[in-house]
Amino acid sequence: MGQIGGSLDAFIGAVHRRAAIFDHEIELVAGCFSQSPEKSKATGRALYLPDERVYDSFEQMIRAEKERPEGDRIDFVSIVTPNHLHFPAAKMALENGFHVICDKPMTLNLQEAKDLVTIVEKTGLVFGLTHNYTGYPMVKEARDMVRNGKLGPIRKVVVEYPQGWLSKDEEHNDYKQAIWRTDPARSGAAGAMGDIGTHAENLAEYITGLKISELCADLSTFVPGRQLDDDGNVLLRFEGGAKGVLHASQISNGEENSLKIYVYGELGGLEWRQMEPNTLLYKTQESQRIIRPSVGDLSAAAKAHGRLPAGHPEGFFEAFANIYRNFAYAVRAHMEGRPADPLYDFPTVYDGVRGLAFIDTVIASSQDDSTKWTKFVE
Repeated sequence: MGQIGGSLDAFIGAVHRRAAIFDHEIELVAGCFSQSPEKSKATGRALYLPDERVYDSFEQMIRAEKERPEGDRIDFVSIVTPNHLHFPAAKMALENGFHVICDKPMTLNLQEAKDLVTIVEKTGLVFGLTHNYTGYPMVKEARDMVRNGKLGPIRKVVVEYPQGWLSKDEEHNDYKQAIWRTDPARSGAAGAMGDIGTHAENLAEYITGLKISELCADLSTFVPGRQLDDDGNVLLRFEGGAKGVLHASQISNGEENSLKIYVYGELGGLEWRQMEPNTLLYKTQESQRIIRPSVGDLSAAAKAHGRLPAGHPEGFFEAFANIYRNFAYAVRAHMEGRPADPLYDFPTVYDGVRGLAFIDTVIASSQDDSTKWTKFVE
C-alpha cells in the first residue's frame, strides 16, 4: 500500500493504516502524507519508511512507484485526503495501473464520481470505498436477515447520525478537521450531510437492499458564519414503497458518534447502534431477541466478519479492518485472474456515486420550496 494523505496530525489516516495492517494482508511501503514535503517526510520517518519512498506529492509517488520493478512497487493506493483531492489522486493511480481504496465521500462532486466510474470500468481495476460501518458483523447479520425475509416486506427505515463536535465555531479555532470540513472548496457542496449523512444513506441502502427513489430535505446552518450545512432532516421514499427518515447533525450538543438505524418490516424490526456495535435487536410484537457476534446460528457473512470469541468486544478498528481485508482479497483475486468471493464484500465506486447523488438531491430539495418531493437521480 502507498498512502496519500494521513500525516501525523490527521485523524483518519492513522485509522486507515491500523485497519490496513490488521490482518497482515497489507503492508504500508510508501506514501505522500501531506502537501507539505516536510510533514510528509516527518510522517514517513515516524512510520519507519525509507526516505526514498516518502514523496513530496501523490503525482511523484505514482510516477516513481510505476518505475519500480514489478513485485517491488505498490499494488494500490489508499486515499485519505480532504475530498477535493480524491478524484485527481484516484484518476492518476488507476490510469497508471494501481488499484484504489478511498475515503468517503468519493469525490468533490457528482460529475467527478461519474467520471471515476468510467475510469474504473475502463481499467478493470479494483476500487473500494471506506463506508466502514458496513464492516460490522452485526450489520452483515442485519442485511442477511432482511435479504432472507425475516422482517417481511420493509415498510419503514429510520437512520440517524447526530454528532456535537461542531456545535461551536471550531473552524476559526485552528481546528484542522473543522477547517477543511466546513470549506466548500475542499469538502464539496455539503457539510454535515456530506460528511456523515452519506454514511447514514449508505447504511440504510446496504442493510435494506432498497434504493432511495425520492426525498424531501431541510438543511440548516446554525453556527453563524459557517459556509456549509451543519444539520439536516430528510424524509425518504424507497423503491418498493418503503418510507424513511434520515437525520444527520454535527451541532447536536452532547452527542458523540451516535449512528443508529431502525428497520421495520411486516413481520418484525431491527435496531443497531454504532456505539454499541456488538448488539443487534430483532423485535416483534411478541418478543425481542438480542443477537451478538459469534453467538448462535449466524449468517455466513456475520461469521466471516467476526473476529473474536463470544463476549469479547469488537469495534471500530475491526470493522474498518474488515473493509481493508476484503479489498485486499479482491486485489489478490484480480492479480490471480479469478472472481472475488462475494462473501467478502466492500463498498465500491457505484456506492460512491450514490453518495454524491444523495448530496446533490438533498441540496436541491432543501433549496426548492415549490415541490415537496425531489426525485433521486444519479
